[in-house]
Amino acid sequence: MNQAEFRARLAQTKLIASVKEAKHLEKAAEANLSAAVLSIGNIGVIKGYVDFFKSREIPVFLHLERIGGISYDREGIAFLAHYVKPDGIVTTRNTLVKLAKKQGLLTIQRLFLVDSDSLKSGLQSIQDTQPDAVELMPALLPEYIEEFRSMIDTPIIAGGLLRKREQMEVVLQHGATAVSVGSPSLWKESFINDYSVVI
Repeated sequence: MNQAEFRARLAQTKLIASVKEAKHLEKAAEANLSAAVLSIGNIGVIKGYVDFFKSREIPVFLHLERIGGISYDREGIAFLAHYVKPDGIVTTRNTLVKLAKKQGLLTIQRLFLVDSDSLKSGLQSIQDTQPDAVELMPALLPEYIEEFRSMIDTPIIAGGLLRKREQMEVVLQHGATAVSVGSPSLWKESFINDYSVVI
């Protein structure tokens, strides 16, 4: 999957499943998703998880800091890109975004908005790394999503602390391209052709 295809899928489906337990893999694969982000597994099982989603034509990203046994260096990223073969990675680390891009992986850079300094440093990181998408956490800060949207052209994914559809709608209405949710009960939600969330 290339950047244009990923961004088009994000804009259309608007929903990413953040899979945190192996028992939820099947449920995520049954949902109509932009992508699945795997925050589970280790070097021994992760290829099987990735292949599971790819066989269902669901883009799959690995949250690197949560996958055991993978080194955070050029060789570790090359191993992921050439053997595990996810569509991309999710990370907070600038260096990993850059390494992944060199290996042809899509990148989602995760930023935690805790104060005005994190807003400023986050914007600087995005300019430096040029990720394919940015995930802002926590999602329940719609005014910051609007502010980010006015400053960058990169798609924004809002994630963290979303517990119901109404919260998802609010962040989409404030400029998020998609939402990332870890609750399997929310993976059944659909925003396709839902014009109430189009800005």
